[in-house]
Amino acid sequence: ALILEHRPSNLPKKSAEESEKHRLEYEKMIQRARRNEIKDAQKRNRTAKELRKHEETVASASTKWTRDILPNWETMVVYCRRNTANTRTMWWDGLPPSVRGKVWQLSIGNDLNITEELYGILVARSHEKLRSMHETQSSCSEDTVSLSADRENSVDLIRLDISRTFHNLCIFQEGGPYHEVLHDILGAYVCYRPDVGYVQGMSFVAAMLLLNMEPAKAFISFANLLNQPCQLAFFRLNEEMMKIYFAAFEVFFEENLPQLFARFKQHNLTPDMYLIDWVFTMFSKALSLDVASRVWDMYCRDGEEFLFKTAIGILRLHEPLLLTMEFIHAAQLLTRLPTFTHHKLFVHINNVTMVSHGNRRWKDVLALLSRD
Repeated sequence: ALILEHRPSNLPKKSAEESEKHRLEYEKMIQRARRNEIKDAQKRNRTAKELRKHEETVASASTKWTRDILPNWETMVVYCRRNTANTRTMWWDGLPPSVRGKVWQLSIGNDLNITEELYGILVARSHEKLRSMHETQSSCSEDTVSLSADRENSVDLIRLDISRTFHNLCIFQEGGPYHEVLHDILGAYVCYRPDVGYVQGMSFVAAMLLLNMEPAKAFISFANLLNQPCQLAFFRLNEEMMKIYFAAFEVFFEENLPQLFARFKQHNLTPDMYLIDWVFTMFSKALSLDVASRVWDMYCRDGEEFLFKTAIGILRLHEPLLLTMEFIHAAQLLTRLPTFTHHKLFVHINNVTMVSHGNRRWKDVLALLSRD
């Protein structure tokens, strides 16, 4: 607006031509500002419309899950997982947050028959174990403690790892509302499975469950989830089985992305360099919370196969860039993934085929490699 003002008295006055020029420039500025305002208003309206549509879709899906599926889970679960467009689309579109925890809990199941009472006993045992360890450490030399250590003593390592779990949320760190609860779940598991102990990355898996269900239910799901063949192989550091999973992954990697597969082979960029962390945490560390939740939704529908399908989807998403990178930069990208939306990732996952040469599917390839 200052362009229309007269000059200070100590300067020559504007000519009529200059004043007219400034008036026209001002009008152009106003017109441009009005056009931008209209565009911004249209954008806000589109965003609001999309948000309302999304909320209506979520509400409708939530009603369907709550009214039709969850009360009749035993009979409806087959219907939900059947290869029909309607039911598979419902899972693919993502579980409504209001039912996500319940669906995860039912999908994972409780084959171990763990009760909430057992969880309470295990939490108390983990507290006692931690106290006795601290007393032992204060009265014995470090060498003596290390000689008597077993995997149950890994309960002492949990606190160190929790501080790095979803640090942006600021709820699992010391002083946060879920810090002690997450520690209890992990400590209880160490006492439940001393043969496994605590392995780095477990905190992310437990935290994902805790964000969606009550502590006791989160522990039951956590223990049963880690008892699945894939998770058990990785968390028990079973090198033989891990190599089988890596080999199976490479079969489908080569099938879907032959050019990138060849480049990784050329640079000796092996699956263990990036896949271990993804599988350990079920992508809850590598991906944003929203995207990871969508991956977990699909894991509950399709099982372990979807974890490896997601990995190929991520490689497919970044393939153009990875094909131009040398070893060190490609490894850095895969260990520190850039942020992207679930829409972008799932477009690429949807284009991944999990059928190899000879019409073999994931479980067939895995079984064949296990026999070999």
